[in-house]
Amino acid sequence: MKIGILGAGRIAAILAETMNKMPEVDCYGVASRDLEKAKIFAKDHGFQHAFGSYEEMLSDENVELIYIATPHSHHYQHIKMCLDAGKHVLCEKSFTVNEKQAAQVLRLAKEKKLLLTEAIWTRYMPSRKIIDDLLAEKAVGDVKKMTANLNYPLLEKERIVKPELAGGALLDVGIYPLNFAYMHFGDGVKEMHSAAQMTDAGVDGENGMLLLYEDGRMAVLNSGIHGKSDSQGVFYGSEGCMIVENINNPEAIKIYDTEGKLIRDIKVPEQISGYEYEILETINCIKEGKLECPSMPHSETLKMMRVMDELRASWGMKYPDEIERL
Repeated sequence: MKIGILGAGRIAAILAETMNKMPEVDCYGVASRDLEKAKIFAKDHGFQHAFGSYEEMLSDENVELIYIATPHSHHYQHIKMCLDAGKHVLCEKSFTVNEKQAAQVLRLAKEKKLLLTEAIWTRYMPSRKIIDDLLAEKAVGDVKKMTANLNYPLLEKERIVKPELAGGALLDVGIYPLNFAYMHFGDGVKEMHSAAQMTDAGVDGENGMLLLYEDGRMAVLNSGIHGKSDSQGVFYGSEGCMIVENINNPEAIKIYDTEGKLIRDIKVPEQISGYEYEILETINCIKEGKLECPSMPHSETLKMMRVMDELRASWGMKYPDEIERL
């Protein structure tokens, strides 16, 4: 399938290197507002065409699927551009700035009979099923609590620190602990509590989230942009604990007994980068005429945007009107 990348930053580069190793993908084009940047990217990453504007790439009838790799603040606008041009879309997380925008573009995609899905890669990875299977078989007994964290030193990144680019920890890294909890503990959240420390610019630099479930379980989550954390997801059971190393791209799953002894060390399948799973599912769904991907259905994207809207509202964290509105 002929794929075009909209945006030529760091994520686009990792994606391009992944796609070059996938026989299912034709690395067709890359678009940037800077033609020279697009040309360098295309040369470095083996793409056939470089475009000096997004509109130019979208007008090329050969492009079948667009991967949007621009800042969160621009996703709503860029998704609409792609759909209006008749292109299927795989859009980086977070999907949009808020639920209202997400609902609007998902409606538009259905009207145009185009596939639109969120590129939250952990939803598509085989490690997701491995973890769920271990929980189902009660590998550590009855689990009543889990923790998950993701923190990186990101203060030098403009898109992270600026409100006008939908910055802050939540939409960039906090989305991973939240997805981790909802993937593995499900929807039955009866209460959500949280707190955030704001930066001088008015975005969340550090946050903590507590989810209380109707069945008595609890998820304790945090994310931040000031320093590196262990990035672990931990399930606490009556017969031990299960540690997922790196919730952002699981590397191993380790099971310990109640004495702290390692009793199982489960490796996840080898991969190119981890991005290949979302690309493959998207391609397969398009070929099958589907309008959404089973691993990240539209209802889940809307739910995660709604949760983050509620968190931001509780913190009094609002982005500029020009990026919040439709």
